[in-house]
Amino acid sequence: MADLIIDGGRPVSGTVRPSGNKNAVLPMLCASLLTDEAVTLENVPEISDIDKLLQYFAAMGSTIDRDLDGQRLTIRHDAAAFKNGQAQLPVGIRAAVLLLGPVLLRNGRLTFDTTAKGCALGVREIDPHLDIIERLGGRIVADHPYEIERQGAMVGADLWPDYASVTATETFAMIAALAEGTSTLTNAASEPHVQALCEMLLAMGAKIEGIGTSRLTIHGVDRLGGTVARVPDDHHEVATYLAIGAVTGGRLTVETDMGGHMPLILRQFEKLGLRFEIGDGAITASGWTRSIAEPYTLEMLPKIEAAPWPYFPADLLPQAIGVSVGCTGDILFWNKVYEGALGWSSELLKFGARVHLSDPHRLIVCGGNQLRPATVEAPYIIRVVLALFIAAIQIDGRSTIRNADPIRRAYPHFVEKLTALGAEVRWQ
Repeated sequence: MADLIIDGGRPVSGTVRPSGNKNAVLPMLCASLLTDEAVTLENVPEISDIDKLLQYFAAMGSTIDRDLDGQRLTIRHDAAAFKNGQAQLPVGIRAAVLLLGPVLLRNGRLTFDTTAKGCALGVREIDPHLDIIERLGGRIVADHPYEIERQGAMVGADLWPDYASVTATETFAMIAALAEGTSTLTNAASEPHVQALCEMLLAMGAKIEGIGTSRLTIHGVDRLGGTVARVPDDHHEVATYLAIGAVTGGRLTVETDMGGHMPLILRQFEKLGLRFEIGDGAITASGWTRSIAEPYTLEMLPKIEAAPWPYFPADLLPQAIGVSVGCTGDILFWNKVYEGALGWSSELLKFGARVHLSDPHRLIVCGGNQLRPATVEAPYIIRVVLALFIAAIQIDGRSTIRNADPIRRAYPHFVEKLTALGAEVRWQ
């Protein structure tokens, strides 16, 4: 594991383009298994999880043509290995769960080891995925590891799960697209990356209604064809770069097509005193007052709540916390998605920040801190590394983030992009 060395207190200014969305490209890659025809993805980020998926596809006999410089990838699955016998899904990446539906449809049987994981956000259950598979006609014949099979075609059904799971919604969409009859999912996730997958399936010939809402209706078709699809920009990365520019006193412009998904996100960062200018195809971080926006209800503590879309994303709550340690007022952060996802906050104490972890979901950050550079330990959570980075880069002096490698799973060329914008940051 590598460390990040940050010499903070220097303005980060200029123009940057975000990468393609990690959480969109992985299900889109998995959906390419739903056809024998070529699928081309554009704006493909250079991240390790993609490499692992492509290694798996190559081992199964798929044809892959990747242009790293052009961020373009063409893949075709016409190998007999995906059509006969038993498929063993890869371990070591959380995205393996997104292969359940496509491999089952293509192969008829699969083995799935539940040790597959990608981060340390606590328990991430696979029950919603297995429930969807069973409700749509699959059968679990063994567990630990799981063996799943289907007899004939999958069959449409009406589902209403306990909560809006992003990956379970994506599993539903991929299976239902080729199931017999009509399927509905009430309490569907609607994040931008879920919308991107559904739009890709539409382009492949699927019949989907309700994209971007909490209710998806899918009319199954006999087959899907190839397509060319663009991976959307990562809205998390857009907000992260804007936050970095603002807290360093720079003027940083992010060129992106995600402006339509950003209003609520920007408004939450404005609660922390960040200022933005919205243009055509670009958003600029133009300043930071450091003041916390006070609610009209004076008895309430200012707060930022993270919950499933269209709430503020849980994957941006750590970055907002990283900004808040430099603010002059107090604020409450509430993660309604992941239990235990705020346990890292004790590392902020090393910077001189005053924080109080109320329970596994709620954190209070006090304002008016006398911040100092520090060496901190990052857990294996991508966004937490970024939170510690945002805290460090606003502080004069040299800080070190130990075990910072998780950034590479979602933020390609992060250090190179920032040094080009004036940041003093390097790997060690």
